[in-house]
Amino acid sequence: MAFYRASYVSARFIINSLNYNMRNLKWIFLILTLTIVACSTSKITTSWKAKDIPVKKYNKILVLALINDKDRRIRERMEQHFVGDLTNLGYTAISALQEYGPKAFDSLAEKAALEKIKNSGVEAVVTIVLLDKQKKDVYIAPQVYSKGFGAYYENRQNSIFEPGYYVSDTKYLWESNFYDMSNDSLLYSVQTKSFSPKNIESMGHEYGQKIVKSMRREKILQKQIAQDD
Repeated sequence: MAFYRASYVSARFIINSLNYNMRNLKWIFLILTLTIVACSTSKITTSWKAKDIPVKKYNKILVLALINDKDRRIRERMEQHFVGDLTNLGYTAISALQEYGPKAFDSLAEKAALEKIKNSGVEAVVTIVLLDKQKKDVYIAPQVYSKGFGAYYENRQNSIFEPGYYVSDTKYLWESNFYDMSNDSLLYSVQTKSFSPKNIESMGHEYGQKIVKSMRREKILQKQIAQDD
């Protein structure tokens, strides 16, 4: 009888331990999920691709960011990171800002701009357009956490005289298109929102990776043969 009682106790202990560990695993998984989501500041909202896109090797891709001169720094980083992500796939990619300068296409008509690009050996163009940029200040109120009323009352009274603080919340709305220059056709278009990125560097890095990954998933781009795993 003692043996069965001991076995029962051991079984209950194991079951309770498993339940406890499962609950911990659920919390750990939830925390990891929230951390991953929190680290991602860019989100694809809509995308479109043409039908019957042939598998094609592009020998040279131009990355062209259409952004106001006042945001020149943003343009530089967005183009450079996108070029880097394409290069990692084995493509030859160039930044329009570095290749042609900031004013290269301002005075050119559409036909002249296309000829300028094609004469550079460019076979495809990726555009990055900043459609909208919204910045606002968000007020963060003092936080009070307490289980007892007395402690809560005292803490809340103190918080009334302790001012909160403001943080800047900036939202960017982007659009990228992929054009095949052999017939000047649009093959892919995607819109993305970036929410309060840590800095321009991280925004450019995340945006380039996200859009290139999407284009690979949609079979717009594939790894070049020489770079295949």
